Amino acid sequence: MDQQTLLNVMTAFVVIAGISLFLQFLTLFGMYRAVKQMQEKVNEILPKVQELMPKVNALVDTSQKVVEQSRHQIAEITLKTNEILDSTKRQIIKVEDLLMDATTRAKAQLERAEMVVDDTMSRAHETVAMVHGGILRPLREVHGIAAGIRATISHMARGGRPSVAQATHDEEMFI
Repeated sequence: MDQQTLLNVMTAFVVIAGISLFLQFLTLFGMYRAVKQMQEKVNEILPKVQELMPKVNALVDTSQKVVEQSRHQIAEITLKTNEILDSTKRQIIKVEDLLMDATTRAKAQLERAEMVVDDTMSRAHETVAMVHGGILRPLREVHGIAAGIRATISHMARGGRPSVAQATHDEEMFI
């Protein structure tokens, strides 16, 4: 490479470096203006924010006190709720025991009532059997004797042999 070409290349790079430095200067100047505008706006808002700081601090203190009170109240409510749950559990156990006892007693009473009904029914059957045996059998026997006497009297009153014309249906079967 000759010297003139090298000088031309170096000149081109120096020009490019100069342009990039100028562009950097413009960018920094733009950033400087933006920061200045933002600083002015912050300076306008800063007194308002400083006025609000005591109120915010008071609000934070009040919030902390409310949170502490709420913690104590929540702890008390939790304790009372646990006591209520324990009491309810104990009462449910007592009610279950009572129901089991009542169920057992009711079953025993039902068994006794069933035994009484069975005994009453067997006695009623025995009574009916005794009535049949003690009253109806002698009545049948008396009725049978009376029928026999009637048949004898009617046979004697008729006289001789009955004719075939007067035969009843039962007698026809034997003829």
